[in-house]
Amino acid sequence: MPGQKSRRTRVALPEQLPLARQKNVQEADDQLLLLSDEELLDLRMCNLKLTIRGTNLEKRIAQLNDELAARGLKFKPHFWLSEDWFSPDDVPGIAIPFYLAHRRLMRLERKQLLDVEGGTHEWCMKILRHETGHAIDTAFRLRRRALYRKVFGRSSEPYPDSYQPKPSSRNYVHHLEMWYAQSHPLEDFAETFAVWLRPGSRWRARYRNWPAIKKLETVDELMSSIQGKRPLVRSRATVDPLSRLRKTLRTHYQRKRTHYGVDLPSVYDGDLRRLFSADEAHRRNMTAAAFLTRIRIELHRTVSKWTGQYAYTIDQVVQEMIERCRELNLRLGGSIEETKRDAMILVAVRTTNFLHEGGHRVAI
Repeated sequence: MPGQKSRRTRVALPEQLPLARQKNVQEADDQLLLLSDEELLDLRMCNLKLTIRGTNLEKRIAQLNDELAARGLKFKPHFWLSEDWFSPDDVPGIAIPFYLAHRRLMRLERKQLLDVEGGTHEWCMKILRHETGHAIDTAFRLRRRALYRKVFGRSSEPYPDSYQPKPSSRNYVHHLEMWYAQSHPLEDFAETFAVWLRPGSRWRARYRNWPAIKKLETVDELMSSIQGKRPLVRSRATVDPLSRLRKTLRTHYQRKRTHYGVDLPSVYDGDLRRLFSADEAHRRNMTAAAFLTRIRIELHRTVSKWTGQYAYTIDQVVQEMIERCRELNLRLGGSIEETKRDAMILVAVRTTNFLHEGGHRVAI
């Protein structure tokens, strides 16, 4: 969400850091690994002492810079750790959530919010490309251009608290989950940029018969106009860096769980409780979340054949079911084949309802 060297900077791996720096990083790593969840939750965010340097994030940032350079763009956003993903309105940089800088905090994030946004290499790169769309928009003041406003809309449009996506719409690209491009003109641009930037995306063929192709062609035209040029906005400021956040992790997660309704019942809960089991007698069985994850590809293929819907749409339903199964601590209670069959029927019905109802309202 929104919120300059041309050469690639050499990645410093942990063993390449100065000896004193290696020691500090290792000590901080060891200390966090020793803390229980309750002890972690009582820590202030500013006391986590985390850094991007020496983590997987550094390699992913280097990959992103390579992708930008391959497109002839001299722009390189700057990065810092904060409480969430965002790119500020007037700063051409990107905040990365703190938990991605430490594996112990990623485990805590999953336990608190049921998922780790950007927790895999592929997912992290997708979000980095999206946020870079915001950053390059700011850096070159693209939203002020008439072409941008004509194709994507006005950036001054207020952000809604939530949005109701239309899964069948072909006016928007598919990049991040829940049809995020539909939430606001700025997100529409960032999502379109991310699809354009991704190596091997073949966007011309993928979106050839979609109205969204006009948006991709517009991004292509805008990027051609700034190739090899220095940004107009070069601020290296950081907004809400981790070192200045004094709230505890407990407060942070309480607010996020409330905002995203993590503790509220889902429309899927009744169906999932009938399909799986929370009975103590089945505590040694495979978890329902693991089972659905294992058959995920088969669910996509079969339900797509039954309903004629894209796997992308089906996966939004499957993903929410997996998250609810984790929250409800459900496990397999019947035979694998029978449960698989019933799961396919449930996903097909819920996907059809999802499309008929126009999708759920999604918190931003």
